[in-house]
Amino acid sequence: MSAHAHTDDHAHHDDHHHNPGFISKYVFSTDHKMIGLQYGLTAMAFLLFGFYLMMMMRWSIAFPHEPLPKFMGIFFSDTWKARWLQDGKITGETYNMFGAMHGTIMVFLGIVPLGFGAFGNYVTPLQIGAPDMAFPKLNMASYWLYLLGGLVMCGSFFMESGAAKSGWTNYSPLAGFADGQIVNQWLAGQTQWLVGLVLLISSSLLGSVNFITTIINLRARGMTWMRLPFFVWAMLVTGFLLLLAFPPLEAAGIMQLMDRVAHSSFFMPTGLYTKTEGLAELSGGGSPLLFQHLFWFLGHPEVYVLLLPAIACVAEIIPVYTRKPLWGYKSMVYGVLTLGFLSFIVWAHHMYLTGMGAAVSTWFQTTTVLISVPSVILLTAMIISLWGGSIRFEPAMMWACAFLPMFGIGGLTGLPLAFNLADLHLHDTYYVIGHFHYVVAPGILFGLFAGVYHWYPKITGRYMSRKLAHLHFWPSLICMNVLFFPMLVQGMAGFHRRWYNGGDAYLAKAKDSVNVFGNTVHEYIDLNIVMSAGAWALAVAQIPFILNLFGAKFLGRKVENDNPWNATTLEWATPTPPGHGNFEFEPAIYRGPYEYNRPDHDEDFLPQWTEPKRPDGEPAKSPAHH
Repeated sequence: MSAHAHTDDHAHHDDHHHNPGFISKYVFSTDHKMIGLQYGLTAMAFLLFGFYLMMMMRWSIAFPHEPLPKFMGIFFSDTWKARWLQDGKITGETYNMFGAMHGTIMVFLGIVPLGFGAFGNYVTPLQIGAPDMAFPKLNMASYWLYLLGGLVMCGSFFMESGAAKSGWTNYSPLAGFADGQIVNQWLAGQTQWLVGLVLLISSSLLGSVNFITTIINLRARGMTWMRLPFFVWAMLVTGFLLLLAFPPLEAAGIMQLMDRVAHSSFFMPTGLYTKTEGLAELSGGGSPLLFQHLFWFLGHPEVYVLLLPAIACVAEIIPVYTRKPLWGYKSMVYGVLTLGFLSFIVWAHHMYLTGMGAAVSTWFQTTTVLISVPSVILLTAMIISLWGGSIRFEPAMMWACAFLPMFGIGGLTGLPLAFNLADLHLHDTYYVIGHFHYVVAPGILFGLFAGVYHWYPKITGRYMSRKLAHLHFWPSLICMNVLFFPMLVQGMAGFHRRWYNGGDAYLAKAKDSVNVFGNTVHEYIDLNIVMSAGAWALAVAQIPFILNLFGAKFLGRKVENDNPWNATTLEWATPTPPGHGNFEFEPAIYRGPYEYNRPDHDEDFLPQWTEPKRPDGEPAKSPAHH
């Protein structure tokens, strides 16, 4: 820690620390702010790639008889296309590959690193008054393991086997047999997926230990638990979720890896018969169901690992732009702690179709309905916080306000899936896809976009363009709903989530009155084109954001002071952008995080770091620099 201790001789501090070489400053940096930016930019690049895979899938669903347009296939070589496209069209196998990798990339390589890795790393130490994370080198190792895991997974596209294609959940025994034709199993895409997964989980575990230690041990003087910004509480809970839920999946990943390369059979059952190979040569005795339990024991806390950073961003933004305190702060803290606990006892609602029995189903139904309570508390508190506020519709606030109803739709559509009776019908239909994506895309991503617009001036010293922000926001809001709402309709009609041709094969029988399902498909299949158009328009809507993100760094209007939004939390007390060690004074905390419009204070905000007035009425010297 001595390297990060604050010194009074700041000029010496500058000479000593601010001019490291390019490599040590931007590449192998141990500064939490640079690592946060590395995470953020890398995660956004992966999100773009995941989005690109989805656009190719949407083409296959909407126009199954049309070859892929040339501009969509530009990233792949001719030999790759010859192997994986049939007359230029996406085959079922290729669709499965894109589907498996789209899910993996968006969840493990995109949203978790953007929310927890980028925002968590950059903002958390600033908000608690710490000079850096507790373990800076561990922090750097965490980023590099993440990047390596992502490159291993995505590099497998260019292997002979192609990338993984057993769904993003990678269930055995399907995943155990996949790419069986490859002689050296280490060179199979499915095996590389598992290697990448183990690297990614190791990265998350290092990060979670670092966050928990930092938040518990490195808080500034006076930063008691109930003076922590809600953002920090959310990061603490997220850290515990990762620490406790990821090891079971890491164990499952290593066991499945052994099944593939060492001929063990942790998940491969006895007497497995396949059409191509006949009776499989297995030592047997494995349990495919065990893999599902281990996967979903991570998979459900993972939903809240995705969600909490977005809620955290929105909860920080609402008080700043309404000029009033966050309503129900303590309820939100207890709510997020309850949410963290309950997220560990709901996992098997993903497994109602595995024949678990009425008693166990009832238990998981009950806990799943219960977990909606703390989620509703968080959402309600943020909505009530808007009531009577002097709302300023800056770009960050528009995204935060849009997050609330979008996340609400995501949560409400999940309630029917909590009941095993309804889930029997809706499981594996587009309804599940619609529900999950309402939570993750217009929900979580809107919250994270809000965070980008909110903290950008602190990170760069410049504002993002309002015009480009509007060009980004309104089309994104419309297109997200055009893309995902019809999924709920199609799902209730029975459309399967893994049809690579969107149900086209049923159309030939549609006029047969006996074929009720064919008639249903005929009725709703045109929604495929509507949703796909929404997806491509959504891609175009991200161009203003990309221009804004990089252009504003050089062309944006400069901030007037270190606290441009007149906010009260500690990250706004640092220089802009924050230097090495973050603070130019010894931060001390005198009050809660959201003190706005207090009757005993002249200005409409009272920062955490401003000393209280002395009893004789003379203001005390503020510890902050101005």
